[in-house]
Amino acid sequence: MCIEIELKAWVADPQGVRNTLNTGLSLVSRAFEKEDAYWHPVSGIPAAPFPPSGIRIRKETHTDAQGSLTRKVLVTYKTKEVRDGIEVNHEREFSVSDGPLFEDLLRRFGFEPGIGKHKKGWAWDYEGITVELVQVSGLGWFVELEILEDEDQTETVAAARSRLLDLLHRLGIAQDKIESRYYTELLARPSGDLP
Repeated sequence: MCIEIELKAWVADPQGVRNTLNTGLSLVSRAFEKEDAYWHPVSGIPAAPFPPSGIRIRKETHTDAQGSLTRKVLVTYKTKEVRDGIEVNHEREFSVSDGPLFEDLLRRFGFEPGIGKHKKGWAWDYEGITVELVQVSGLGWFVELEILEDEDQTETVAAARSRLLDLLHRLGIAQDKIESRYYTELLARPSGDLP
């Protein structure tokens, strides 16, 4: 099982952050677009064996620096937790060759799609940290910083948290811009409840 330790923060100046990532840190970016749908069991099916966040079906497109296009469909389910504003998620993920066929299987098992999310932006890899500058439809711009670890030990999470906060600082983003709520929670709220 993979443990992802991540944070996301609101970004007021996406072009400035992108410039810092492209020049100041000398990273190579790749463009992406991600379309997510969260599937949940319909009423009458016990929810207990399924993660509260549901099963995520992600249709993802990446374009690398040379212009090569990659498409894939990923199925993800996680146990999510927020510790001191940082997400620590136990994630399981696999790819499927036929997204609509897998969605049909979920329907046959009594699931239905709920909230959806659309993200587009750029991704970089920096010293073991995945950095994404994303525009989330209906919300705005965020920077996402993520470290993958093999174990959920207090020391491991603390070290990863420190590295994430250091990089956030290097990007010129204040810690008070960290958003600890999940995107699905933000998307479900009236727009007046957002910063």
